[in-house]
Amino acid sequence: MARTRLQKCTACGAYGLSETCAECGAPAQAAVPCDFHRKIRVQISAEIKERRVGRMGRSIALPGG
Repeated sequence: MARTRLQKCTACGAYGLSETCAECGAPAQAAVPCDFHRKIRVQISAEIKERRVGRMGRSIALPGG
């Protein structure tokens, strides 16, 4: 069973509702990514903040942290 109803063909990129493409017959996969685990989201957020600070060349105050 698919995670979501909307599927995207892995070969031609067409969208559909079945797990196989109606146009080319290739397998289709969920058109949206899975949700990230909270721990991974926190880690990604921290990495993004570090990159922002590095790009500015100085430490800046970021919202929420």
